[in-house]
Amino acid sequence: MKILLVDDEELQLIRLEKICKKIRPEDEYFIYTNPVKAFREVKDIKIDIAFLDIEMPGYNGVEMAKRLIGINPQINIIFVTAYDDYAIDAYKLHASGYIMKPVSEEDIKKELDGLRYSVEKQNNEKLIQVKCFGNFEVFKDGVPLKFHRQKSKELFAYLVDREGAATNMNELNAVLWDEDKNSYLRNLIADIQDTLKEVGASDVFIKRYNECFIDVSKIDCDAYEYKKNNPEAIRAYRGEYMIQYSWAMFDDNN
Repeated sequence: MKILLVDDEELQLIRLEKICKKIRPEDEYFIYTNPVKAFREVKDIKIDIAFLDIEMPGYNGVEMAKRLIGINPQINIIFVTAYDDYAIDAYKLHASGYIMKPVSEEDIKKELDGLRYSVEKQNNEKLIQVKCFGNFEVFKDGVPLKFHRQKSKELFAYLVDREGAATNMNELNAVLWDEDKNSYLRNLIADIQDTLKEVGASDVFIKRYNECFIDVSKIDCDAYEYKKNNPEAIRAYRGEYMIQYSWAMFDDNN
């Protein structure tokens, strides 16, 4: 689960972070004191829950909530504020919760246990299908995805091979060209983002700072199923794995 925390008061943010991580240590957190920077950096990530302070510079928590809802209508917005003047605005936005400062573990746990939108149900959805055995291919409902550049497809294949591990730009340069082509690499990343967005699968690919990775929970992959001892995937494997890429190797010790 991906949780966004935004509060321009650093001490309040630290307190919120500490409590949330105590309750849900297994989740992925995105933490900001600047709401403008926060939105810019998470707008391409499907955030499940957003804890938003209301009184902030740049744009306030209500304005930020509207932007996040515009991207993901089923995001759970929980307002965290020292004022109760915004309760009506929160109600109009169908916010999941409204917590008064100072936040307490009891209040946060109550909100996390009573989310408006079920996170588990959303996160169990497989958005695309990936075939690694033989030639590498990516499908949406049985239809192959059309990347605009062949290298975009290879980059995506490498991230699938990495099984969700974050990969930095230097490693990607070394794998794809054995030299620094950061400018072209950014074009490939944009192509992947656009291609996935066209089929409603933006959540599969995550770009953050100087690295990127895929959310393996969002893809149905034959190689992953093989490693889970899925009989159908085991029968499908004929000793060939992403055969169009020289770097691809598959550990078939099952």
